Amino acid sequence: MIKIHLVDLLKEKGRTKYWLAKQTKVSANSIGKIVDGKTSSINYMILDKICTALECSVGDVLEHVVDELPE
Repeated sequence: MIKIHLVDLLKEKGRTKYWLAKQTKVSANSIGKIVDGKTSSINYMILDKICTALECSVGDVLEHVVDELPE
């Protein structure tokens, strides 16, 4: 499973989803879905724009978490 840490990252940087949308030139609707984890994929170009705007790395935005298998 992939966790998206944009809510915390935006809060840490003192920024909003609207600010991120303006900086990346990605629609506020698309940024909102990504930030809220309501999308099943992220375009590499958008991810690059997010990292550039927030001055962070991909690892700051995304985290791979191994799903627990039922016993």
